[in-house]
Amino acid sequence: MPQNKQILLDNRPQAEASASNFKLVTTETPPLHDGQVLVRHHFLSLDPYMRGRMNDAKSYAAPQPLGEVMQGGTVGEVVESRSPKFKAGDKVVGMGGWQEYSVVAADQPGALRKVDTTHVPLSHYLGAVGMPGVTAWYGLVKIIQPKEGQTIVVSAASGAVGSALGALAKARGCRAVGIAGGPDKCKYVTDELGFDACIDYKQHADAGSLSKALKQACPDGIHGYFENVGGMVMDAVMLRMNAFGRIALCGMIAGYDGKPIPMAYPQLILTNRLTVEGFIVSEHMDVWPQALQELGTLVGTGKLRPRESVAQGLESAPEAFLGMLKGRNFGKQLVKLA
Repeated sequence: MPQNKQILLDNRPQAEASASNFKLVTTETPPLHDGQVLVRHHFLSLDPYMRGRMNDAKSYAAPQPLGEVMQGGTVGEVVESRSPKFKAGDKVVGMGGWQEYSVVAADQPGALRKVDTTHVPLSHYLGAVGMPGVTAWYGLVKIIQPKEGQTIVVSAASGAVGSALGALAKARGCRAVGIAGGPDKCKYVTDELGFDACIDYKQHADAGSLSKALKQACPDGIHGYFENVGGMVMDAVMLRMNAFGRIALCGMIAGYDGKPIPMAYPQLILTNRLTVEGFIVSEHMDVWPQALQELGTLVGTGKLRPRESVAQGLESAPEAFLGMLKGRNFGKQLVKLA
């Protein structure tokens, strides 16, 4: 059986996460039992939610256990199977974690899913046609509930979730406005993703300045907002929300190091009768087939052109993860393992 490199959570961050929180080990992959398959991972997904799970704190998901393989999404290829459901060579997506191989019980619901790479590259099943894409779909369709002609704003617009949100909003006849960090990301959001406008938040020192830029980009106000960031960005958007606007709260990357995230204008929730709803996409598995079908079509037809940042080799995962938390990635952050 092959040797398997793994990255474990060795200790919990005291404030900001660091590479010293992780530990690289090498183990033997165990022999298969009946009903199991061995998967060689080709790509590992790095996602902001992983930072919250590194803390031993009450949240929507159990903390990442110490001394165990870091959990995370993977795509790869079945190399050995003792299950009639899979055969060697099948391309699959699952939650294999920060390691090169995983042994998976094929009968466990949702543990492993075959994917078709004819029109959609394998890596995209961790991004636009995977959990991030479905996250965008659920927040837009089920919470924001956009109508044609409305203005939809998304923060972290060049990332895996934000880019999908833009394509989904444009497909529904909406005006899509992004917020991203830096001129290169903003250019990608408008030129390649087809957003109507994108604002570089790094050009604005405070919520008031960013809000003025939003007023120019959103002359009809903001009908729906998809939140990935929190902090100053959310404050600026709140100042431009229309009456009865809807906010889908997906992420708060501004607070992932454990610091409080004050809200400057909570009274606007009342003044504008806003609907603000947080959600976790794994709690809505019933919508995944419908969402994945639309997302796959958008990618296959070129209407959604996702960008990827790819680190090489499992050893690079901790630094790539820490860089993503600081916005150093461009698009979906992946680690290439094979």
